Amino acid sequence: MFLSVIVKVCAVIPFFCVFLYCIVVMLHIFASQRQYLDSPRYILFASMLINDTLQLLSSVLLFLLAMGRVKFAFIYCVPLLFLSTATFQNTPLILATMSLECYVAIFYPLHRPAAWRSDRVWVIILSLWLISCISPIVIYSIGMSDPAGVDVLSTPVLCKSTVINTSQIQAVFQISVYILFFAVVAAVILFTYVRILLEARKLRQDKVSVSKAMHTVLLHGFQLLLCILAFTHPITESLIVLNANWLPEDIAFFNYFCFILMPRILSPLIYGFRDQNFRGSIRKTIFCCSNKVRPDKRRKLRDNLSAS
Repeated sequence: MFLSVIVKVCAVIPFFCVFLYCIVVMLHIFASQRQYLDSPRYILFASMLINDTLQLLSSVLLFLLAMGRVKFAFIYCVPLLFLSTATFQNTPLILATMSLECYVAIFYPLHRPAAWRSDRVWVIILSLWLISCISPIVIYSIGMSDPAGVDVLSTPVLCKSTVINTSQIQAVFQISVYILFFAVVAAVILFTYVRILLEARKLRQDKVSVSKAMHTVLLHGFQLLLCILAFTHPITESLIVLNANWLPEDIAFFNYFCFILMPRILSPLIYGFRDQNFRGSIRKTIFCCSNKVRPDKRRKLRDNLSAS
């Protein structure tokens, strides 16, 4: 049992550290270069990076607490679960907003609506956070009204969603919200892709930017598909139980690693490294030290030779 826990932790932590390093590099690029601060597209991308980082931080922390069988008071568990749920729901909303931003950039290149300008897009981002927080507030309010006879201030519990989601009403409400969120986001992405596709057939000029917008919207659809993988765990659990004699905790880890952790790690990295400008900035940032050290060494060598 102890060896199994060590293997699971060693499988999760390296991927998370690589992800965190890439995110720090991307956020550093975003904060240090003015061209990204003036683009609503990159501002939305930065908000997605921050959101997914918070989601993975809370998710990995909950995973480590579960692996260590750490128990603490119910009241301290709620903020972690709330952050994990809110950021999970916020990701598809950001993807839909980024698709709409591509739509606005193609159809209103010169007269961009005020809400989509770089100095106003933060209002949209705050609205997305507000919408994402409403659902867990309602769910946890229902759960806190009857916390299964648990003293929320003193009784130690394992920090899992099942501790709060104890009633059938909560489960039905949460599933309904998830279906609504992902259905609306899928409709928005499909709408923007079809409109941009139709526009590409009409335009005779600037087909390159329209083609890039189409590929970007398709990428958002792929990112949404990665998010939806988190809901496949009932199917995978059934298939694993039918074809293998795995322990329940091993099945839960398999679902977490393959359908929650890895899609969340890959989604922002694929989008960031796909962008040509951002990819070039990442390359310069990572290799800047080697590019700066060599000329300095050559200059010092040249000065020493001239002095001698």
